[in-house]
Amino acid sequence: MTAEDAASYINNGDVVGFSGFTAAGAPKAVPQALARRARNLHENGQPFKISIYTGASTGFSLDSELANADAIAFRTPYQSSKDLREGINAGRIPYVDMHLSHLAQQLRYGFLPKPKFAIIEACDVTEYGEIVPTTGVGISPTICQMADHIIIELNHNHPTDLRGFHDIYIPADPPQRLDIPIYKVSDRLGALSIQVNPEKILGIVETNRQDEVSAFAPQDAVTDKIGENVAEFLVTEIKAGRIPKQFLPIQSGVGNIANAVLGALGSNPHIPPFDMFTEVIQDAVIGLMENEKVKFASGCSLTITPEQLQKVYLNKNFFRNRIGLRSQEVTNNPEVIRRLGLITINTALEADIYGNVNSTHVLGTKMMNGIGGSGDFTRNAYLSIFTAPSTAKNGAISAIVPMVSHHDHTEHDVHIIITEHGVADLRGKAPVQRAMEVIDNCVDPSYRDLLKEYFALGKGHTPHDLNNCFAFHREFLKSGDMHNVTWR
Repeated sequence: MTAEDAASYINNGDVVGFSGFTAAGAPKAVPQALARRARNLHENGQPFKISIYTGASTGFSLDSELANADAIAFRTPYQSSKDLREGINAGRIPYVDMHLSHLAQQLRYGFLPKPKFAIIEACDVTEYGEIVPTTGVGISPTICQMADHIIIELNHNHPTDLRGFHDIYIPADPPQRLDIPIYKVSDRLGALSIQVNPEKILGIVETNRQDEVSAFAPQDAVTDKIGENVAEFLVTEIKAGRIPKQFLPIQSGVGNIANAVLGALGSNPHIPPFDMFTEVIQDAVIGLMENEKVKFASGCSLTITPEQLQKVYLNKNFFRNRIGLRSQEVTNNPEVIRRLGLITINTALEADIYGNVNSTHVLGTKMMNGIGGSGDFTRNAYLSIFTAPSTAKNGAISAIVPMVSHHDHTEHDVHIIITEHGVADLRGKAPVQRAMEVIDNCVDPSYRDLLKEYFALGKGHTPHDLNNCFAFHREFLKSGDMHNVTWR
């Protein structure tokens, strides 16, 4: 069927689950047709909005097109679309920010409305109901299981022999749940495809479109220094015996800081070849595999630029034995993360002097993207690290503040904070000790005296002054520069 044919089955108020994880593996043609359907119905005075479940963020053709068409009644669990973000922060689009490991199981538990439709991008589908995803898995296995109807976008831009990259597994629900038998990163436990009743497949829309993955912002001197600080810190931990000499698997967030960190790990001669157990396999990982620095990468998606993806496809046999694409319910599973002993490296929007981290809300109120998987990994890590440039907006914002304006990761879970200025090791330190560690090692020099002044105002086990704990944020809203702060 055509994309328009497929979209015609979906009506106002329907709940729809989509494949993919980031723009990798996300449908494109049917969401665009849904956006056109919404606009036509709105022009005729008829309502059209759908509730949307995805693995994480998606591409422009899904989140942005539907947000711009005013076609979203509800959205979870993560997004990175400027257009969708504007709708969320304006209060037009109800949005629930969730830990990514939770969504699939909460759908099966009945905590959220059941999806009526699943729209899945695939590189192959058989008459027996075997669906081979493309570059992202996300929540596809569960929404295919639960949906009444499945619409396939059969994307010929991806080879059919992508089969073998995927490891499809749905854990049983309590009280029948068993352990997830992953004991090393390269273990495979599931199927090569998603198996469904073929009668549920409503139709197939053929496409030939690249993933809407663009390159991240380029690395710069600050991100490179952060990467160098991370690598040097981990080398110190190996030498001290706090990390095994054979090293441990790495989880890394996405973006230019993550690329800088991975580059620094790959180029440091004192860090041995390592595995990755993460959500997003990005461009830097492909180069590290070719250089034999990354042995195996398990993730939810191949979120790599089209040029890098073609490199993978031209050498599929090499990469098939080094990449495993799983659902986020497995990649982000606390049991597996704790067992494998992950070193987790994620990015903070801001941190406070006691080690609490805000990774989602600008100035405490405006949603940026969402918590993603950072909470899943941080809480269960062998060693949890947060990175950030010490300042933003040409120095007008300090990434280290007296108290975070929104609380995503508590001081109990954050072991290490790293900026371009240095490393704050918070392990085994009381709040007063943590504050000095963060101020002395991570804060931009232009803000250190101000944060020491704030610290002196506080009292108690965790010294805070409730009259001034948000003074940095108030001052930025007032004058546009946190340096101008005055205390009440």
